[in-house]
Amino acid sequence: MSNIERPLSPHLQIYRMPFAAILSILHRATGAALAVGALLLTWWLFAALTGVGAFAAFEAFRSSYIGKFMLFGWLFSFIYHFFNGIRHLKWDLGYGVEVQSVNRSGAVVVAGTAILTLLLWFTGGR
Repeated sequence: MSNIERPLSPHLQIYRMPFAAILSILHRATGAALAVGALLLTWWLFAALTGVGAFAAFEAFRSSYIGKFMLFGWLFSFIYHFFNGIRHLKWDLGYGVEVQSVNRSGAVVVAGTAILTLLLWFTGGR
């Protein structure tokens, strides 16, 4: 056996992560983002119950750039996690588990998430 130095397989320079794996990681990340968003929702509820000063402090945070960014991320996370959850329920029933169907439904989830998130963000849900 020759002593040729070869990269480990699969090497990071040639390995391309499958689309389904990227969406799986995004599903987990959006789940974590929803947990952080639940903390913000709790803060909002307690601020509303506590009084005008606490609610004004929350509103100041919510109207800041970081607050708007977090609210947009929470909206995106909620919509993506919801759509992808429906996709997973379909898989649990045994439908759409072929590779081509998985990739197609993933593209539909990403497109639907982008469209609905932007639509709700810019229209305010009206």
